[in-house]
Amino acid sequence: MTTAQNYRRMVNAGNKIVVGLQRLGVAFGPMQLLTVPGRKTGVPRTFPIAVIPIDGGRYIFQAYPKAAWVANARAAAEVTLTRGRRTSPARLTEVPVEERRPLLRRLVADSPASVGKRLVTTGLAEAATPDAAAAAAERIAVFRVEPV
Repeated sequence: MTTAQNYRRMVNAGNKIVVGLQRLGVAFGPMQLLTVPGRKTGVPRTFPIAVIPIDGGRYIFQAYPKAAWVANARAAAEVTLTRGRRTSPARLTEVPVEERRPLLRRLVADSPASVGKRLVTTGLAEAATPDAAAAAAERIAVFRVEPV
């Protein structure tokens, strides 16, 4: 089993705890619950994600290859974001590749080192630097959160 697979299993287990705490009303960090209809079944799926403010906008960044929420968000007209006990409808608009580069650079530059390291561990970026994250823009989906 690869390091990325082990890491993903550990994160999936931790996600269950984060979802449970958020549903109890415990909000922490930039974490929110993204609820999006499954693209094939229509059944609502919930994922803990970080909504990051950059230059007046709010963004969600893909952290894992083949993340189910990314495919579901691309297919959904509307999603729900929950933070603690506050829920709001939103629309996720995928950011074009060239516009992702400066956002990814800012994400890694302004965040704890673990953010850049996660992109390397999961195979999305070659190095844990702002420039390497920007260079990986074709592989990392970025969505702008827009209120409905």
